[in-house]
Amino acid sequence: MIQEQLIDRGIEDQRVLDAMRAVPRERFFPPDARHEAYEDRAAPIGHGQTISQPYIVALMTERLEVRPTDRVLEVGTGSGYHTAILSRLAREVYTIERIKPLLDEAQQRLRELGCTNVRFKHGDGTTGWPEFAPFDRILIAAGAPRIPRLLLMEQLADDGIAVLPVGPMDEQVLVKVRRRGGDLFTEEFCPCRFVKLIGEYGWQQ
Repeated sequence: MIQEQLIDRGIEDQRVLDAMRAVPRERFFPPDARHEAYEDRAAPIGHGQTISQPYIVALMTERLEVRPTDRVLEVGTGSGYHTAILSRLAREVYTIERIKPLLDEAQQRLRELGCTNVRFKHGDGTTGWPEFAPFDRILIAAGAPRIPRLLLMEQLADDGIAVLPVGPMDEQVLVKVRRRGGDLFTEEFCPCRFVKLIGEYGWQQ
């Protein structure tokens, strides 16, 4: 997986590659589906949600440019796989999931894997986690209809970076956003397809 799906496609950040090597992806799949864990595609995890394909996880993480001192907000915990990757790169990860059973399962997995620098919240991720803001990095793992400007202006630190999919329900593009003062600078870098970002500042249920 690391060589063929990541390195051969241009993923170069050694810290990202090391984190992907260190986290056992099969632990985030149901027992009867673990043989599919390293395939080059997204997979269902229940409740209408998915775990992203390894390349997309690596690409989003590389573009996020996480530093060891960073505090990261993750919107959409899902299985907890991307959370585990981020926890190996950042000082602290604050992750929000709106589907309680998914959050409970992810919390148990991450505890078993020794990810002690992660805080969990059940709720609407589009409103962020204001009591712990600002965050150095924000990762949104669901497709937003538009750039969530209010969230990024209020909870992303100055010169901070956010990475997220943006666009219509059936197809989005990954966007890197850097906040500089009162401005957001965006860069599109990869077509993609994610589940909908549900919430006050996303799609309606």
